Amino acid sequence: MWHDVKLMNNTANALFGMVLFILMMSGVWWVIQRPMFTLTSIRVEGMSSQALKHVNALTIKNSAIPRIRGNFFTANLDAVRGAFESVPWVRKASIQREWPNKLIVKLDEHVVLGTWGDDGRLISVNGDVFTANLAEAEEDADLINLSGPDGSEKEVLTQYQEFKKWFSRINLEPDEVKYSSRYAWSVKLNNGMQVELGRVQDGKTLQDRVDKLMTVYPQLISSLEDSIQSVDMRYPNGLALKSSHSSMGLKKQTKASGKT
Repeated sequence: MWHDVKLMNNTANALFGMVLFILMMSGVWWVIQRPMFTLTSIRVEGMSSQALKHVNALTIKNSAIPRIRGNFFTANLDAVRGAFESVPWVRKASIQREWPNKLIVKLDEHVVLGTWGDDGRLISVNGDVFTANLAEAEEDADLINLSGPDGSEKEVLTQYQEFKKWFSRINLEPDEVKYSSRYAWSVKLNNGMQVELGRVQDGKTLQDRVDKLMTVYPQLISSLEDSIQSVDMRYPNGLALKSSHSSMGLKKQTKASGKT
């Protein structure tokens, strides 16, 4: 072996290359650990230059900053993004490095639409369910209530938007939309009237039932005025109506026919 000059040269070159690589990596590691690369500034702003309404410095300091590890080079940007997206009201975070010791964080806040279910969670206009201060949400808008089985958030939101369009024909809009565990739909309108629409049988079931209500609604409202409590549209050839007359304190159950 020792008489094989070519093999010895190749072995020496390999060892030399390995030592050089280790020295280079040690030098790089020494450089990136210098104090000048310690993160000293994290700039937080809204995406598209939009001002942040609910996320403030105190919330970030308490919720996100303690979870950030590393310096300019070693900080894991995915982990940093996750830390900021765990902050209440934050929908999405984008992180960039700025030489030599800064991070730029851009946040997209949730725009609240209403509450989801009965456990105090909120739902955004994008159908995202999140947890935040309810009092803050109530300052933003008049909250509607949506509810449904887990995973149905976007379906319920889409159906709410359809209901809003359909009921606008009689100058009403939903205050509450429920999608039950049995996959039945019900709507409470802003005049207090509850509308039971039942389960979907085909792509037009709900719209057909709302259209049927629209047909007889002027007649109902002219005779019963504001005493209608609920309307059940699940009957194939009619509807069930429950009303109360406040001046007499009476309740009655009636049926009105209507064409499907």
